[in-house]
Parts: sequence; structure tokens; C-alpha cells
Amino acid sequence: MIKRLFSNLLFKVFLAIVLGIVFGQVLPESINRIFTTFNAFFGQFLSFSIPLIIMGLIMPAIADLGKGAGKLLLLTALIAYGSTLFSGFMTYFTASNIFPSLLESHVNAASEITESGRELSPYFSITIPPVLDVMSALVLAFVVGLGLSFQEKSTLKLVVKDFQKIIMQLIEKVIVPLLPLFILGIFVSMSYNGKVFSILSVFLSIIGVIFGLHILLLLLQYTIAGFLTKKNPLKLLSTMMPAYFTALGTQSSAATIPVTLKQSLKNGVSEKIAGFVIPLCATIHLSGSIMKITACAMALMILQGMPFTFTLFAGFIFVLGIAMIAAPGVPGGAIMAAVGILQSMLGFNEEMIGLMIALYIAMDSFGTACNVTGDGAISLVVDKITQQKSQV
Repeated sequence: MIKRLFSNLLFKVFLAIVLGIVFGQVLPESINRIFTTFNAFFGQFLSFSIPLIIMGLIMPAIADLGKGAGKLLLLTALIAYGSTLFSGFMTYFTASNIFPSLLESHVNAASEITESGRELSPYFSITIPPVLDVMSALVLAFVVGLGLSFQEKSTLKLVVKDFQKIIMQLIEKVIVPLLPLFILGIFVSMSYNGKVFSILSVFLSIIGVIFGLHILLLLLQYTIAGFLTKKNPLKLLSTMMPAYFTALGTQSSAATIPVTLKQSLKNGVSEKIAGFVIPLCATIHLSGSIMKITACAMALMILQGMPFTFTLFAGFIFVLGIAMIAAPGVPGGAIMAAVGILQSMLGFNEEMIGLMIALYIAMDSFGTACNVTGDGAISLVVDKITQQKSQV
């Protein structure tokens, strides 16, 4: 039991935050600079890896969509992407109206701390330039993946699959195990310069808002599904609760597929549609994930005094919805796919990226649960639409 607890990423991140706060207060500057030095190196390695991660996840994901190519695939993909975008824009409009006043006191406190100028610096740093910039990697991945989706037999597709395995090993064996240490270094630095308690209070302020949005989104999804199928939306949603709670425990959309599939069938979705839509949506439907990332990104931008506009976030949301494809199959995949876009489109620095990762992992279970429960609503809608078309 204890071994399982220590292997849990959420627990490791929580422990890293606590130790980071303590170390920043009690350890001498010379020791704390070791953590800052590690972060300087790991931050460079992460920046180098992000374009490769985007290509390694997105190319095979889009290429595999071609296996089931057809009108059903297109319909499901459009509804799933539309749901993801709706979640992102709903989050933006809600957060842009609530967060500025909610976080006003935290912004003032952060600016006062910044003016004090007490910072940790690394002993040395190494520059590791990325092979491609993020947007080039995203466009290249999309073009190659789309091209491969039309190829029945392709040597390049095998190469892409092998590359995906390498990238997943990189994430699972190197990046994810080192993330808690990276977050430890971030919180050591913030504790040392006095920012940490202001940041933690921001965490608590925005988590409640995100959870409320998450419940509202599910109610809206099942209201639409219930309206189209002429069924009680609350009953449909309650039927999907086993999938919701399974996802809370597993933190994986893929691992929850059997339960999501079973509950969708109980809601009256045909076996053929459920068997196609549920596994596909476990890969491409990320309404809960985009909600967390959008809200946390806006909160950190407000805290740092960075300007934001609807145009800026609209582009970010559209690109993020594509970049997160296949992320549910990888631990922390959604935030890993988002890191490069946060840097290139929103101008996030290393400290803000570390905070985003910590925030995301802290709420990972709820985002995954929102994703998979929404998959059930999409299966109902697709089933209804296909029934209507077959009757015409």
C-alpha cells in the first residue's frame, strides 16, 4: 500500500510542494541553488523535448484515425472537437469575468514580492536548442499524420509508430519521474523569495471555480444529449457515474473505456456506435483537460501582470484542442502537449510552466472524469444522428 502511494504522481507532486516550501525557508542559499541549477538544465531539456513529444503523439494519433475513416469518424471527431472548444471558450469567458477581481489582492502581493528582488540563481546553465519550434512541429505532425491516414501500408507509418514508442518511453521513464524534482525546485525558489503563499492561495481560489465549471459542463452536455434523444438528462448522467468515479481512481481515459462503454450501452446507445465512439473519444475528446489548462493559464497570467485578450486565447484554445490528441494515453500527456503552446503562444517562462504542471496534476483526476463522462454524451448524440440518417 505504501509502495503504491509513493508511486502515485499526485502524491509525489504534493510531497515536492511541501518539501519545496520547507527547504526554501530553512536550507542555506548554497544548497537551494543546487535545485535551481537542476531546474535550469531540466527546463532546457524540456524545451528541447516538447516539439518531439508533439510529433511523437500527434503523428500516429492522426494516422490511426484513417483506419476507421468515413462519415462516422468525421461526425464523431467534429462533435468531440466542438465539445472541447466549447469547454475552452466557456472557461475563458467565465474566468475572464471572475478571475481579475478574485485574484486582485494576490496580484498586489506578488508585485510587492517581485520588487524585493530576492532570487536564487543557478551555479551554471546549459543551452539545448530544440530541433524545431513548437508550431513547426505541430504543423509537420498534422501534415505527416494526415498523409499517413490515407496509406494502407506504409514503411513511414511503422517508423512513426516506433518514434511514438520512443517518445512515450521518454515521457514515462525520464520526464514524468523527474517532474516532482522540477516542481520541488520551483517551490524552493518561490519559498526563498516569498512568493509561495501567494501562489498557494491562488491555487485554492481557482480550484473551486474550475470544479464548478466542470459540473456545469457535464450538465450542459447531457442536457443537449437528453434533448436530442428525448430522455431525462439527469438520469442519463447518473447512469454514467460509475465511469466518472472509475476515472477519478485510474486518472486514465483509456483505462476507463470498458466502464464507459458498459454505461453508454445502459443509456441505450447501440453496440456498434458505442464500440466505435467511446474508444475514439477517449483519445480525442478533452473537454475537462482544456478547461483546467485554460483556467490555470489565465490565473497565472493575471498573477504575473501579463495582458491577455480574447484573440490570444482563441488561437491558444483552437491549437490546444488539436495538440492534446492522444494525450490521455500518456501520464500527464495533456499538459506535456500544452507546454510548448503555453511557451510559444502565451509567453510562459520556466517558473510558470512548473506551476502549470503542478496545478494540472493536482486536478488531473477530475479533468479525466469530466472527459470520459462527456464521452457518454457524445455517443448518445452520434447514435441519434446516425439513426436519423439511416431512416432518411
